[in-house]
Amino acid sequence: MKIGIVQQANTPDREENVKRLQQKIRQLAVRGAGLIVLQELHNGLYFCQTEDTGVFDQAESIPGPSTDLFSQLAKETGVVIVLSLFEKRAAGLYHNTSVVIEKDGSIAGKYRKMHIPDDPAYYEKFYFTPGDLGFHPVETSVGKLGVLVCWDQWYPEAARLMAMAGAELLIYPTAIGWESTDSDDEKKRQQEAWITLQRGHAIANGLPVIAVNRTGYEPDPSGQTNGIHFWGSSFVCGPQGEFLYQAPADTEIEQVVEIVPSRTENVRRWWPFFRDRRIDAYGDLTKRWID
Repeated sequence: MKIGIVQQANTPDREENVKRLQQKIRQLAVRGAGLIVLQELHNGLYFCQTEDTGVFDQAESIPGPSTDLFSQLAKETGVVIVLSLFEKRAAGLYHNTSVVIEKDGSIAGKYRKMHIPDDPAYYEKFYFTPGDLGFHPVETSVGKLGVLVCWDQWYPEAARLMAMAGAELLIYPTAIGWESTDSDDEKKRQQEAWITLQRGHAIANGLPVIAVNRTGYEPDPSGQTNGIHFWGSSFVCGPQGEFLYQAPADTEIEQVVEIVPSRTENVRRWWPFFRDRRIDAYGDLTKRWID
């Protein structure tokens, strides 16, 4: 199975960003990709560096303009595409939503980001209502896709629930990077933690993981911070956490990576974590804290 990933540096020109994505999807399809994953909020800049009510004008319905455009492209190229969009569900109700487009152009399903951060330069709680669709894989012609989004990466519970619901891949569209005032050592720790944790999801669940991050520098419109240098480093790893591909930090890439889905069965036979889970003893996981 061939996976296509697109790591892109975006500009304020949303139309130009989308045109470049279309070109790259076509190139990856020619190279044999059957599934193509785009980065988080791929149409424009990462707007959550500030709190600005005018930004809500960028949100769109699902189905809507972006799903229509990429649906036509999926049908043209015969590939499954994982999108990441700013969804307007109703007046005053918005989500960070991933949409899976089937190769025939239909919408196979969607996932609304469940964990919403609120940190300097990542003011997502201002824009996004937490998801309410739960952790359910999207069934497609290339398998059951466990799609999660960015901040969801840090939660083993999310990956586990997707795996328990039958996901055959874990997919993370992402927008994460460094604030320039952090020391080089701190930047390295953050990046390595991000990679290590997701490789851990692969190992703990015996599933391949696809993490697609944006790259490039985006300034803070308010001038309160030095902006974000997105650290790229998109990667694909196998069910033992082994790297199948890792992109550089500071370069746009469109890459095809081959995975072998049948390895999941073998790895889970060698490492039977699901067999040995003590589900009778895990009730306290539903609590906020154990006092």
